[in-house]
Amino acid sequence: MESGAYGASLAGGAFDLVNFVQQPQTITRFLSWIFAIVVFATITGEGYINSAKEQEASCMFNKNDSACSYGVTIGVLAFIACMVFFALDAYQPQISNAKERKYIVTGDLAFSGAWTFLWFVCFCLLAHQWALTGDRSGVAADAAQAVVAFSFFSIASWASLTFFAYRRFSQGVDAFEQEYRDPAPLDNAYPPTYPPYPNSGPEGYQQSPFSSTQEQPGEYQPPAY
Repeated sequence: MESGAYGASLAGGAFDLVNFVQQPQTITRFLSWIFAIVVFATITGEGYINSAKEQEASCMFNKNDSACSYGVTIGVLAFIACMVFFALDAYQPQISNAKERKYIVTGDLAFSGAWTFLWFVCFCLLAHQWALTGDRSGVAADAAQAVVAFSFFSIASWASLTFFAYRRFSQGVDAFEQEYRDPAPLDNAYPPTYPPYPNSGPEGYQQSPFSSTQEQPGEYQPPAY
């Protein structure tokens, strides 16, 4: 379990590469990065085919260019986002400001949740368009199936990233609720430690045993010799 504010270790410590690489969040983000590369690179390289009847290349998914454009766009943005969040995950333990950590975790949570949904849309769109593709001559079927499959894998990986980000966000909220305490009231903040001195003040005033009005002794009688 990660410790510290919003799932990051205490600020000021040295960056531990081994521990960073072994984190489930880092591994899942790396897989999401790979899946994104496969999707947009495959569509870009093999997703458009040329036919004898058409002068321009068309998308292999039922000649629906919007489907290919959508897959490329989602894949490229996911690739860039993974790179950005890789850097933020590595730099976050060095951030001492809890608000900045909160912004990073909140951004990760929002983006991962959104991309989980967009990958789901991408999978449904590409799978449906591939099922509608009648003439598959000249189409790289393996490439189309790979794009559909890795779009599905991306749903699972980004859903996992959403869970990890939500857990880090919850840890930060719980940490602040446990550590925060209302300040003590000012009244009676420092109660008197010692009781008042007895017979002190005007009520307990006592006359000094040596009074200036003390009677004078009798006449002096010299000793007899």
